Amino acid sequence: MKTIDHWINGTATTAGSTRTAPVYDPAAGQARAKVLLAEPSDVDTAVAAAGKAFESWGDSSLSQRTRVMFAFRELLVKHEDELARIISSEHGKVVDDARGEIVRGREIVEYACGIADALKGGFSDQVSRDVDVHDFRQPLGVVAGITPFNFPIMVPLWMHPIAIATGNTFVLKPSERVPSASRLVAELYAEAGLPDGVFTVINGDKVAVDAILEHPGIAAVSFVGSTPIAKYVHECGTATGKRVQALGGAKNHAVVLPDADLEYAANHLTAAAFGSAGQRCMAISIGVAVGSAGDGLIEILERKAAEIKVGPGYDEGNDMGPVVTEAARRRVIDSVALGAEQGATVVVDGRELRVAGHEGGFFVGPSLLDNVTTEMSAYREEIFGPVLGIVRVDTLDEAIALINANQYGNGTAVFTGSGEAARRFQREVKVGMIGVNVPIPVPMSYYSFGGWKDSLIGDSPIHGPAGVNFYTRAKVVTTRWPQSAAGFNFPTSS
Repeated sequence: MKTIDHWINGTATTAGSTRTAPVYDPAAGQARAKVLLAEPSDVDTAVAAAGKAFESWGDSSLSQRTRVMFAFRELLVKHEDELARIISSEHGKVVDDARGEIVRGREIVEYACGIADALKGGFSDQVSRDVDVHDFRQPLGVVAGITPFNFPIMVPLWMHPIAIATGNTFVLKPSERVPSASRLVAELYAEAGLPDGVFTVINGDKVAVDAILEHPGIAAVSFVGSTPIAKYVHECGTATGKRVQALGGAKNHAVVLPDADLEYAANHLTAAAFGSAGQRCMAISIGVAVGSAGDGLIEILERKAAEIKVGPGYDEGNDMGPVVTEAARRRVIDSVALGAEQGATVVVDGRELRVAGHEGGFFVGPSLLDNVTTEMSAYREEIFGPVLGIVRVDTLDEAIALINANQYGNGTAVFTGSGEAARRFQREVKVGMIGVNVPIPVPMSYYSFGGWKDSLIGDSPIHGPAGVNFYTRAKVVTTRWPQSAAGFNFPTSS
């Protein structure tokens, strides 16, 4: 069985690791490889190499950094199909969805290719007699990323291109469930000309996470995952003096008003709820049907859910693959059952789905629950699977109040033909990312990604301008080149 190792100081290595974990093919339900799990000593080795590399990379020219990024971007294009199939084989998502993830991640690389513009400082001439002020930004040093299973390449790409382009060296701890894409990315960086030690991949479990959070040689940590773990990462990382980006979970709503095109709305709700088997922090898991929109929306959603073709992600023609583990499959099944017990109407039931020839796979079909209320577990908990619950309200005001009362504030959407309603919605909802007739409002690379409330722990969103600020710190320089002797007056009073 193949063993997936680490990438330290520009080479594949087992380091000092002796423990392993299985890497499953979710469509088969069988382990196809094993991944090494790092010990604290392995993290020490990786950080030492990254620290040594920072001595030169942190002082490298913008031209050198962007040259590497341009080359890396072209290699991502060249290897897109290979990366997509790796992702599908370990995560379960369909290959086309994996390609989409790569494209969205590549947009961050393209932003990093233009990092020189983002790093331009300001200059103020003659702030006092013969005194000028300017500012500039410098990298932090060794920084780290801890990333989830659901986007094996896109979420890491939200982090390391900007960190590296701004002059840092980067240690990545990907999810041990989906390690292979990150290892290939390391090889592509090397091919692009990135010096040894600038990009490192350490595979591991909580042992590696804790070693990263405690390591004095790491200046900052970026994390994407569940809210409880985001809070843990933020607390532990900041306690050791690190900067921390910590993005947590979500329970995203999509409001459908009576004036919306219901066919259009249902099409997009179906894709947003069931794409990637619902394993997305930006997935729509709650539809909010306002007034008369309810019955018509349910009728169309039921039809569209039944049309979804479920099967192995690497087989062409499938719309949805399996969930990532048997535990995830069981969680979805139990959530639908509990929803029914608590009074929801199960319109579409995906619990008994079986895929011929893949009976051992972690498959579960799309489920649609109507008449969900805010007291139900199906509303309150992040299921992270292909379950769409529909809550019915009478007015837009009720819909906004519903969203604002929720503990999460990651993404939301409204489907409407009314500009007035859309404008009021986007101004009044307490959510970080909003779509108007767009169900998954993930911003482009030159904006920053981040929610509100329990979806963002701390105050640092990811990528875009916020990413540049996170991975750098500013210096402000006040200069005078005097032509006369120094005096005792404060410069601004001269």
